[in-house]
Amino acid sequence: MRGPGRWWRRKSTPEKVETYTRWSFHSFAVVEFFFVGVTALAPLGVRLGGLVLLLVGVHAVVCFATVSRALDWTRGRRPQPVRLLWTLAAVTAGVAVATIGIAERGPDRESVGSAAAAVFGVVLIFGPGIIALGVRPRWAFGIAGAFATGTCLVLLALGAPTLAAILTAVSVLSGGVFLTFAAVFSVWLLNAVYELDDARETRARLAVAEERLRFGRDLHDVMGRNLAVIALKSELAVQLTQRGRPEAMAQMVEVQRLAHESQREVREVVRGYREADLASELAGARGVLTAAGLDCTVSGRAPVGLPAGVQSALGWVVREAATNVLRHGNARWCAVRLEVLEGRVVLSVENDGVVEAGVGEGATGSGLAGLRERLAEIAGTLKAGPAGKGLFRLTAEIPLPSESAPAEPSAAVRAVSEVTP
Repeated sequence: MRGPGRWWRRKSTPEKVETYTRWSFHSFAVVEFFFVGVTALAPLGVRLGGLVLLLVGVHAVVCFATVSRALDWTRGRRPQPVRLLWTLAAVTAGVAVATIGIAERGPDRESVGSAAAAVFGVVLIFGPGIIALGVRPRWAFGIAGAFATGTCLVLLALGAPTLAAILTAVSVLSGGVFLTFAAVFSVWLLNAVYELDDARETRARLAVAEERLRFGRDLHDVMGRNLAVIALKSELAVQLTQRGRPEAMAQMVEVQRLAHESQREVREVVRGYREADLASELAGARGVLTAAGLDCTVSGRAPVGLPAGVQSALGWVVREAATNVLRHGNARWCAVRLEVLEGRVVLSVENDGVVEAGVGEGATGSGLAGLRERLAEIAGTLKAGPAGKGLFRLTAEIPLPSESAPAEPSAAVRAVSEVTP
């Protein structure tokens, strides 16, 4: 029993539903053969009963094959089994007509007629129901109606009473419609399960892609400024070395420190624990820009108890802005201002020396795009573009909770302002 159990457990949920659907309809063929064909042996006798059993067996085999091919078609694995469907329709009609002829020639017309009627009804009900698996839903119920109409016409042609012909046709129609509905609903349910499974896989892939984008954005934000500073200080160390100045060693020591810091920050990004600290980023930006020969000032006021999410987002803005000032243009000064205006905190970074054309509000660089995504998560906005001749301004606005209000300068601003000339 462990073997079949493992076989079932290895299947995915859609595969289990598909297996259940297949064997549910395969069981109709088994029921038809054993509970209709075999039970007809006694009242019909060996000769006629054997013939009926053979006919029902052929019909059951064709039904069994049609179920497999039709469900494969619904899943897109095989072409539509048109010939097999027509074969099943022909076999169904043939078996039904044959049972009427057998009923007319049986030794005991009453018992033979009852057995033949059972075979007649089951075949005409199971046939359309199995065919419904291999056609579009709009055609499935029409096929059941066609078999019921054909039943009525054949019975009337053979001289059956009109009322009996109509009642038999209604019975065939009711059973055929019920089984057709079961087939159509089963196919719909099977396709829905597969679509839900595909949607779950798609959602998982999108989550992975989103995480990769987030990681790439964080890595860009972390490494951009440090690599720019490392390149700047390395160039300075080369120039000092060429002049024989001993300060070159101090610059290389700073490069080494920045490299170790970058390694640590990258590890923190990988772990997903890194959060930008506004005070550290403001102090770091001022120190880096001053070391690069820019006149950097930090001013403004911020509310006490700035939310961690807002502080982190503004920290990333300061980091990216400082990186862009170093990497783009030929700036001589940079001004950072942090303030609260009507329930929102506003951070602006302005610098001169803009020499690149096309830098503006619609810029699509990965750094600014990443900042816009971060700010959008907390209902913030980012504007970046020219602010005059040779000037560039980046402005980030983030709404604050209603209870926040302007107060003493924040620790981040005080920490930098105390050393501002």
